[in-house]
Amino acid sequence: MKQNTLTLFTASPEEADWPVPFAGIDEAGRGCLAGPVVAGACILDPSHPIKGLTDSKKLTEKRRQALYPQIRENALAWGIGVAWPKEIDRINILQATFHAMFRAVRCLKVPPVLLAIDGNATIPKEIAGTIGQQCIVKGDLKIQAISAASILAKTFRDDLMVKLDKQYGGYGFAGHKGYGTKEHIAAIAAKGPCKMHRLTFAKVKPEPPKQEQNSLW
Repeated sequence: MKQNTLTLFTASPEEADWPVPFAGIDEAGRGCLAGPVVAGACILDPSHPIKGLTDSKKLTEKRRQALYPQIRENALAWGIGVAWPKEIDRINILQATFHAMFRAVRCLKVPPVLLAIDGNATIPKEIAGTIGQQCIVKGDLKIQAISAASILAKTFRDDLMVKLDKQYGGYGFAGHKGYGTKEHIAAIAAKGPCKMHRLTFAKVKPEPPKQEQNSLW
């Protein structure tokens, strides 16, 4: 099966008129029941192209692990931002994702003039300030910097969930990475949630007890 990857540093139509340097932004773990949401930010170097960049979900784990150090070594700048379950439960997953994204931006050693964000929403100004932003649906398939950010976020988060599995055993974090698999949901039901679970998420928070039907007879 032929891998759908982006041509070596060929600018897409979307980014043709963007100012530089711009940073690609993407997240991993937004839909999970456990673990943090992680964002990656990346400014690529046109003089050091990286072969094989695409949406991290379309790559095998082995390929992501191979690209991860290449991105960090060849990018002009890269950053990782994290929002943990307590923050997710406190401000909701969307707002926590925005905060994780801008934390990743703040880690960049080269300040970007534009943020290219995967999806259909930009980071609120009260978080990101006045920096320029552009959201791109399926940007991780169209914009190489977003592809790179996607790989950074997912690889970092997957490795983190393997480590958390050793600390919070019995839930299978190393396998499902916090997603709502049948095995994970069954483990939550059997053991109850741990500190890494998002208590405001359905299938994690306890279901209210069913009220018995009263009878007049």
